Amino acid sequence: MVDWQIFAISAPLGESIIRGTLTFLGLLTLMRLVGQRESGSIGITDVLIVVIVADAASPGLQGQVSSITDSMVLVVTVLFWSVVVDAVAYRFPALAHLVKARPKPLIEQGKLNKRVMRRELMTREEIQAQLRLHGIEDIALVERAYIEPNGMISVVSHKSKPTDDTAE
Repeated sequence: MVDWQIFAISAPLGESIIRGTLTFLGLLTLMRLVGQRESGSIGITDVLIVVIVADAASPGLQGQVSSITDSMVLVVTVLFWSVVVDAVAYRFPALAHLVKARPKPLIEQGKLNKRVMRRELMTREEIQAQLRLHGIEDIALVERAYIEPNGMISVVSHKSKPTDDTAE
């Protein structure tokens, strides 16, 4: 016989919503402080959502709470705030820099940006390794390079000017 009590709310609804909200906003703030480099190839918000949703759903899956509904309230709260943060960043671009990472310039006109390197804890050797992956051996050949919100490095190299032999 199925015990339908697994769907009954065992924790106060407001408490679950507040817990989900504070957890999401707290972890979002911490992850923004850590920097973009640590997030890997997906965005920080994406990592945050996966971790929190997995953690919120886990007790319900493992039977550690008396209700699946409790876990679902946390999951819905986290997903709600994820959508709200994205909507606020989209609707109010002036606030986007508070909740969304932006590309940061690592190299400008062949010169390393030491401030961004310190902030992201990147060494010259690490940047050179990333440039080699883009087929660039010399930093001086880079017009701009950015650390993107997903932690990857994008590179814009100097455009070579056509010579008399290649111009048509």
